[in-house]
Amino acid sequence: MNTPTTIATHNGSFHADDVFGVAVLRLLFPEARLLRTRDEALIATADFAVDVGGEWDAARGRFDHHQRGFEGARASGVVYASAGLVWAAHGPALVAQQCGVMEPTLARAIADSLDRELVQHLDRADTGAANAAPGLFGLSALLAQFNLPWDRRGSAFDDDAASLARFEQAMAVVTQLLLAALDQQRARHQGAQQVREAKMLLDGRVLVLPRGGLPWRDVSADMPDLWFVVYPDASDQQHQLHVVTVEPQSFTARKDLPRAWAGLREAELAAASGVGDAVFCHNGRFIAGARSLEGALRLAELAVAAPFDPK
Repeated sequence: MNTPTTIATHNGSFHADDVFGVAVLRLLFPEARLLRTRDEALIATADFAVDVGGEWDAARGRFDHHQRGFEGARASGVVYASAGLVWAAHGPALVAQQCGVMEPTLARAIADSLDRELVQHLDRADTGAANAAPGLFGLSALLAQFNLPWDRRGSAFDDDAASLARFEQAMAVVTQLLLAALDQQRARHQGAQQVREAKMLLDGRVLVLPRGGLPWRDVSADMPDLWFVVYPDASDQQHQLHVVTVEPQSFTARKDLPRAWAGLREAELAAASGVGDAVFCHNGRFIAGARSLEGALRLAELAVAAPFDPK
């Protein structure tokens, strides 16, 4: 008879890093038994020890960062907490399991993306490097709400069933978020590959995508000659023309749509552009649309040929 896998973490008040680390391991080992304790003898018998035990040794399943002399840090300089230690060791395996990604390089890339957008912010909050909640991360303060308040803690708080139940509730929230975030990252990486393989027109100034929703903004930084993107918008039954910005998070376009189109719709835009099925151009000149792909491509051609408009 096989002995069930045991995951140990500390009892008492919990934090985002121990909840996250245990959630990752529980997804990989769903039959695992959770042991919340500070008893060193019990911790030593566990298969995994998260945020407890005074040791970092991924090969032996030890993921603590509180020990004296701990110097674990990412290449970026962000110091690891236990969540990051678990993720560095087991994140790619969880990506492969949950996303069906068999190619190790892609699994690592997806895991690294989630580390940048979530896990490292969690670690920074746990180690006191930051109190803010950038990117996806507002998780630390939210998970803290699952701890029992002081006036509901009994004398055996460290070991009581109520504390364990609250930890399981917090872990369920983390698990849902983690799985959803992994699916988003998988789609983002696979979509980026479709963007890279899409058709380029007009000497690389216009990118034509086969479908809407693809993460072209992430890829555009590697396409310095690109000015505009054309893609279908099924909800409005049209094709849209969108400017490319100087940086993915910027609002400054590499080239704006023509000023003469700003705020025009339907017949007015058709008259101004000469494109009979033109639908609209936003007053901010960052997006326009036409009912057909041919119309959107003609708008793109005109936008490329138009002189730069001084700001």
